[in-house]
Amino acid sequence: MPEIILENITKRWGKFFGVDNVSLNIPDNSFITLLGPSGCGKTTILRMIAGLETPTEGRIVIGDKVVFDSNAGINVPANKRKVGFLFQNYALWPNMTVYENISFGLKNIHEEMPVVDVAAKQTGDMIRALSNGNKVKEVVEECRDKNGKLDENKAYVKLIDNYNLSIYTAKELFAIGVHTASDPATLAKAKLSEYEKKLSDIKAKYQGEGKSLNDKYEVLKNGEPVIENRKLSKEEIDSRVRACSRIVKIGMFMDRYPAELSGGQQQRVAIARTLAPEPQVLFMDEPLSNLDAKLRLEMRYELQRLHVETGSTFVYVTHDQMEAMTLATRICLVNNGVLQQYAAPLEVYNRPANLFVADFVGNPSMNFVDGKGTQQSDGSVSLDILGGIKARFVPTDALDLNKWREERDKEAADKAEFERQRLMVKGAVEKSNKDEVFKYHIQKVEEQDDSLADEPVITDEDFVIGIRPEAIDIAANGKIDTTIYGAMPTGMESTLKLRVGEFLLTSVIFGGVIYQIGQEEKININGNDILLFDRRSGKLICAGRLEL
Repeated sequence: MPEIILENITKRWGKFFGVDNVSLNIPDNSFITLLGPSGCGKTTILRMIAGLETPTEGRIVIGDKVVFDSNAGINVPANKRKVGFLFQNYALWPNMTVYENISFGLKNIHEEMPVVDVAAKQTGDMIRALSNGNKVKEVVEECRDKNGKLDENKAYVKLIDNYNLSIYTAKELFAIGVHTASDPATLAKAKLSEYEKKLSDIKAKYQGEGKSLNDKYEVLKNGEPVIENRKLSKEEIDSRVRACSRIVKIGMFMDRYPAELSGGQQQRVAIARTLAPEPQVLFMDEPLSNLDAKLRLEMRYELQRLHVETGSTFVYVTHDQMEAMTLATRICLVNNGVLQQYAAPLEVYNRPANLFVADFVGNPSMNFVDGKGTQQSDGSVSLDILGGIKARFVPTDALDLNKWREERDKEAADKAEFERQRLMVKGAVEKSNKDEVFKYHIQKVEEQDDSLADEPVITDEDFVIGIRPEAIDIAANGKIDTTIYGAMPTGMESTLKLRVGEFLLTSVIFGGVIYQIGQEEKININGNDILLFDRRSGKLICAGRLEL
């Protein structure tokens, strides 16, 4: 599978930037999730890679092929990019059976591909199946009902799944009657000899023409496959349909219509149809959003297994952070068309790049606490938090705040200069949906509408502390007095709202302890994953521990 490279991709409509200067490198055989709130540009990025949307600027490379380049005037159409697209609503043809839906795209393929000897392939498949007559009988006998009646359609599916056959070969194997013979091994052995001679004759014919067959039954000349511009044969189409249906476990539904299937089964049909043309990359646009919670969980496991079995590159759009965390090898988090962070799921969770990422990833959400203070000579930062509580933030790694701020200011200046230079180019427009520092939420007992309040004056002494709910622990020797403001036990854990003065903190306590509203407790803030953010820019400074 190829890698995908996006270089400075921008998509705008007038002055509205749907995607703003995004660069990505998607490695082969990876599972990438495009994550973010509704309207942030996830689907637009996906559609631009697939060729369903044309970028305003930038360059897209799939494998070793440039499929879009605004400067060079290259724009390869979607049907030439060899990508599969799985839509949110499945887009199945209601008047076609499952088989017809999956095979529909295969019938329209007409391109250069190796020549395959279908008769030789069918013969080879028969030889493989007949090598053990007792096994064939055993497989067929599993398809009898409680009254002993044989279900032929079920037997065909069983033979297809066990021996990777097409329906035509499965019917030929069934017709031999190995399952009805008193001595299936002897009958299979006799038939095996006939098919071995048939395959030998086919190979001899090619040898006489200076050609040969490889293990895929492709015709070779001088050791290289013979390439021909052709359509797929019925045998090839059926083999691909059956192989894909076997992967997603819908082999028994081939003659049904979409209306006769459940949501999960329709989803499997849509996946099989997408896999059948053997795309280089598989794109999925919120494919599980129409399913109930239990089925979504099951389908996540199916998608994980599918990714491993196919070895394909998956690019998956979702606004569900749980899907992104559990499925992805890397998460691409987007907001307002701008790439916020591109990293492995646990890195995004433990070391979010900024306040937006920290707030968006995690359920329950991260606690944000305003802090005011300065760095001490030992590298720690002394802080006032939660209405006057004295705390000391100790960085995990050495930290020079002055140097960090210099780099922050330089980066901001470089970005401003880049934007100034961009606007000087003829035809450039100013972005109407401006980028702003994320307005994080401080939980309080009495929530106030801050929309009419004056903007606070932010200095370099203003910080934001990020605390994951699992880092707040109730303990008899806790340093902070608190009152249980709300409690939601789920059996394995309890999610608590803890009141500290006028502030509220969210905590997750593992275990089956029951807490009562109004109960007085003490808490500690534990671990080395407490985060220190710069309030002015919203960027992560570092991680460390909080001493109270």
